Amino acid sequence: MIGDEPKSIFKDIRVIIFIIALLGSIIAIHPSYNSQDGFTTNLNYGLDLEGGSWLQVKLQGALVQVDADTAMVLKTLVEPLIGDTITITGSTSAVAGEGQTQAQAITFTTPAAVTNAQMDLLGLGEYTISSQNGSTQVKLTTSKEKLIESYLINSLHTEVVPMIMSDGVEYEIRTAVTEQQIETLMGAVGGSIIKNADGTSRYTEGVRTETRDLTKNILSEKMNSLGLKDIPVRTAGDNYILIDFAGIDLATAREIAEKPGKFEIRIQTTGNETQHILYGEDIESVGIVAYDQESGMWSTPFTLTENGALALQKAAIDAGATKNPMEHNLIMLLDGNEVYSAPLSNSAAQQLEKGPIYSWQSSTGTGDEGKAQANQLQIHLRAGALPVNVEIIGAGHVDAALGAQFKKQSVIAGIIALFAVALVVYRKYHQKEILIPMVGTSFSEAIMILGFAALIGWQLDLASIAGIIAAIGTGIDHLVIITDEVLYEGKLPPSKVYLSRITKAFSIILAAAATAVVAMGPLVVMGFGTLKGFAITTIIGVFIGVVIARPVYGKMIYEVLKDKSEGEA
Repeated sequence: MIGDEPKSIFKDIRVIIFIIALLGSIIAIHPSYNSQDGFTTNLNYGLDLEGGSWLQVKLQGALVQVDADTAMVLKTLVEPLIGDTITITGSTSAVAGEGQTQAQAITFTTPAAVTNAQMDLLGLGEYTISSQNGSTQVKLTTSKEKLIESYLINSLHTEVVPMIMSDGVEYEIRTAVTEQQIETLMGAVGGSIIKNADGTSRYTEGVRTETRDLTKNILSEKMNSLGLKDIPVRTAGDNYILIDFAGIDLATAREIAEKPGKFEIRIQTTGNETQHILYGEDIESVGIVAYDQESGMWSTPFTLTENGALALQKAAIDAGATKNPMEHNLIMLLDGNEVYSAPLSNSAAQQLEKGPIYSWQSSTGTGDEGKAQANQLQIHLRAGALPVNVEIIGAGHVDAALGAQFKKQSVIAGIIALFAVALVVYRKYHQKEILIPMVGTSFSEAIMILGFAALIGWQLDLASIAGIIAAIGTGIDHLVIITDEVLYEGKLPPSKVYLSRITKAFSIILAAAATAVVAMGPLVVMGFGTLKGFAITTIIGVFIGVVIARPVYGKMIYEVLKDKSEGEA
């Protein structure tokens, strides 16, 4: 009967799962050797172990609440464009809806001729133009907030994103600008930075969390388009981003982070033939994703330069898209890959017959899928160009030879840890029947962790290796608990007592594992740099140990000690 016992072990579902997981991990790691590259695997190594470059990027921007004289702002915006003075003859306010700024109907006259193209280029709102007594009269529906936004954009030559707050409108200025510069700028139009009740200024250096995350996503998307899917892009606070470029020199890393991709818009002519319209440099700005409550549609707004708007109008008319829009899609390409394709709307087609359109909305659909596609298109429209100006405040390079040395030392540290554990276990129990299963289980856990990392493409760095070693240490603690419970009286107990003790051991192990996961949780969620890799690896190790390895060890140690006791009997 003793000879039949090993067969019963391999029929146990827990043992079968363990073997499948171990073999699957070895296949995922795919260790191999050739004369040219030496020993190779499918494991991905981070900057610490592979060598390469790292960049620390600061996002430049400011959050500010300001006020200004509406008439002075309007004059500053309109007069340089039309080349003459304007006289404001009327201004009325309308009640604003919830979440909206208060609209203003402003009427002004000027001796100069004002064209639709000029007003469209200003983009201040809806308007009508009429001639009256030898002068031009313009009725404009806009808001003070829109005027201030346009004034800041024109003055600072950057994107400005307003957001309605509980205490007013906050403007996110996406470039480096000091408080004094804004005070001077607003003073020129009869305004200033708004003060709090305690006299402090409503000016903060930095950008919103959403802008930081958008910048991170654009950088990640750019890495993916270049085939660098395993480049970690991490955030630190609201204003800093850290990027590790394993195996890439510093000059190339700077170029990847700063240089945008090639964005192109084409129009379908006949059949599958397309014609070029414009490149990314003719996209002046990309707005935040918008939602239309009436239609339920998500869309991504963007604005074209004058050259871009004229080129799109001409291409649409020449291709016949203004007459039959459904047969002529506008196609957007990023680095040669199609990212969006849709026909013109009927209203856009009709408007293009009359003149160029500067402000566009690319509809992407409804629901969560439409929102996700709108967010993705927002990234593509930027062609890898970041939404804010950035400053590289830190950069460095890890030599490939140094990375190889770290890799070698990490392997040595792991082997030493395993041997040290084996020595301590042997000194405690003085039984090879316990030593071999315990060390074998720990080694198998390490293989499974590495297999999981290879399977998901996780980059291993020094922190991740430390996490694996910590998982081995935690695993040994659990195995010692199991062994001590099984050998509580110095010998293998009867089956009923064994089941009671092993149940007690696993209740302790589960509590300890839960504590470890909870302790590592904040590091994962808050993303403290390389510590995140340590936390994730430790959690994965604990999970693999508790779910796969510990139950098998409990079964194995029971069978081994049972065989030994029966043999001695």
